[in-house]
Amino acid sequence: MLRAEFEVIEDDGSFHGRIPALEGVWANAPNLEDCRAELEQVLEEWLLLRLSEGLSIPEIDGIDLTVQREVA
Repeated sequence: MLRAEFEVIEDDGSFHGRIPALEGVWANAPNLEDCRAELEQVLEEWLLLRLSEGLSIPEIDGIDLTVQREVA
């Protein structure tokens, strides 16, 4: 969430948030607090899906969430 970016949508005053390094992780809400909370939930679900499907997750700030599977 430290890499999250937020902006006000001029048309309606709502907020748009995203994490640029993570494609598809974005949220919209009427206020900044709700947008931040929604973005956090989207991030959590995005990570769980990527991990459960064995998909790659970009390394951010030296944090690597790649699952190492051992072959016996």
